[in-house]
Amino acid sequence: MAAVAAAQQQARSTRQAVPASSRVAIIGGGISGLAAAKQLAAHDPVLFEATPSVGGVWKHCAYRSTRLQTPRPDYEFSDYSWRNREDPTFPTHAEIVDYLEGYADTFDLWRYIVFGAKVVDIKFLGGRAAGFTEMWSGTGEPLQGKPMWEVGVATAGSDTVQYYKFEFVVMCTGKYGDVPRMPVFPAGRGPEVFRGQVMHSLDYCRLSEEETVELMRGKKVVVVGYKKSAIDLALECAEANQGEGGEACTMLVRTLHWVVPSYSIWGLPFFLFYSTRLAQFLYERPNQSILRSMLCRLMTPLRAGVSKFIESYLSWKLPLHKYGLRPDHPFVEDYASCQMAILPDGFFDMADRDMIRFKRASSWCFSPNGVLLEDGTEVEADLVFLATGFEGKDKVRAVLPEPFRGLVVDKSGMMPLYRGTIHPLVPNMAFVGYVESVSNLHTSELRCRWLSGLLGGRFALPSVEAMVRHVGAEAEVMRRTTRFYRRHCISTYSIHDSDAMCADLGDRVLRKGNWLAELFAPYNNQDYKEE
Repeated sequence: MAAVAAAQQQARSTRQAVPASSRVAIIGGGISGLAAAKQLAAHDPVLFEATPSVGGVWKHCAYRSTRLQTPRPDYEFSDYSWRNREDPTFPTHAEIVDYLEGYADTFDLWRYIVFGAKVVDIKFLGGRAAGFTEMWSGTGEPLQGKPMWEVGVATAGSDTVQYYKFEFVVMCTGKYGDVPRMPVFPAGRGPEVFRGQVMHSLDYCRLSEEETVELMRGKKVVVVGYKKSAIDLALECAEANQGEGGEACTMLVRTLHWVVPSYSIWGLPFFLFYSTRLAQFLYERPNQSILRSMLCRLMTPLRAGVSKFIESYLSWKLPLHKYGLRPDHPFVEDYASCQMAILPDGFFDMADRDMIRFKRASSWCFSPNGVLLEDGTEVEADLVFLATGFEGKDKVRAVLPEPFRGLVVDKSGMMPLYRGTIHPLVPNMAFVGYVESVSNLHTSELRCRWLSGLLGGRFALPSVEAMVRHVGAEAEVMRRTTRFYRRHCISTYSIHDSDAMCADLGDRVLRKGNWLAELFAPYNNQDYKEE
C-alpha cells in the first residue's frame, strides 16, 4: 500500500512545465477542470491550478460538516463510479475530494496539471481589427493553429509572471469560493463600529475543527443568511455551544427559501416531480415551439399542483410556521433557480432546544454591541458571520482584458452562455461550471464532452446572432419561471438541455431502453456513458 501511495504521489506532481505543444489551457482544478482535462486529453491540455491540490470548492471552501446535497449515485462521472455508491448517506466534502483524486488517478490526469500556478492575466492576441463578434462564425473551427490567448501565470513563491500562448482557453474557476460577497453599509453603520469580530464564511472554512469550536464556544453568534452555507454554519455553532456556558446562535434571515429534509415527499421519491421526461414536459424550455408554449400555459394548474403538493409535505414535516420560516413564494421557484437546500440532520432539533434562533429583517446594519434591524431591534453579538455568498464571476472578470471583461455578465446578472459553455462574443474560450442543476457534476461533464466534440470538429457552432438569440431565450424562461432568475439554472429542463448537446454530437437523444423508462425513470450520468 505504501508503494502504491508513493507512486500516486509521484504521478500527482508530474507536470512541472508547460510544453510548447499544448494548444488548450484549462484554468481551475475543481470538478469542471478535471472533467475538461479528461475530455480534452487528445489536445494535451495544460491545467493551471493555483493551489497545491485538486478539488476546488470541496477542498478549500467547505466546513467540517459540509455534505453533498445530491444522492451519491447522482453525483458521479459517467465512467467512474463511487466505490460505495449504494451507501445512502450524502458524501462528506472529504469523500468528494477522495473521489476526485481517484478520478484523476484512473485517467492519469495529473500529467496535465501544474499546481501552484495562479492565472493573473489573460491577453487577447486577435486584436480589435479581428472583428471578435464574428470570430465564432468564421470557419467554425476553433483550433486553426494560431494562438488566440496569452495566459499570464504567477507561480507560488515567485513574483514573476510567465506568459504562455494557447489557441483555446477553458475557464473552470467556479462560481463559489475565493471572492466573498460582502454587504455594503452606509458610513458609520458597517463593521468598523462593531466591537466584536466579523468573519465571512470563506474565512471560517480555513479553520480547523478545534479552531472553530474555540472561536464560537460561549459567544453570542449571529449568522447572516439562510442558504445552505448559513444553515450548516448555524448548526456547527449550536453544536459547539452545547452544555454549560453555551450561547444560542441567531440566524438573520432576509429572504426565505424552501428547505427539504430528504429526497422523499409523502413517501414518493423526489425525482418523480422534476427529473423524468414526463415531469419536465410540464415546464417551459428555451426556444420551444408555439404549440408547446400553448401546452405549457394549459398545464399551469398542474405545475402549481405539483408545487403545492411538495409545499404541503414540507409544512407538515418541518416547523416552518412555528419559526416563521415558510416562504411566501412557490416551491418550484426555488427549485427552478437551484436554491433548494437539503437540511442537515438535527437542525430544527437545535432550534427546539433554543440553540438556534431566527430573526427576519430585510435590512440591517452594525451597532457597537451587535446588529441593528430595520425595526430598531438590536441583536447582541460577540461574533458575526457573513454567509452572504461569493462573487465567482469576478474571478473571471479580473483576468480577462477589455472589451471581454465587460461582456462576461449581462444586464440580467447571468453569464450569457450558449449551451452553458460558449459566450457568443468571447472567441476561442469556453466557460464550464457556471450553470447550475440538480447535479452540477453531470452538467459540467456533459458540457466538457460537448466541448471536446466542438474542438474535434464533430459539429460547428451556429452564427453569433443565433447563439445570442438562444441565450436570450434561456434567460427569458428563467424570468417567467422564478423571481430568482439572476442565476443560470436548468433544473426544470435539464433533460432537454442534455438532449440538445447529444444531438449536436450526433449521439442518441433517447438514452433509455424502452418508452416506460423514458417517461418515468430519472436521468443521471450513467445514461450518458460514451457510446
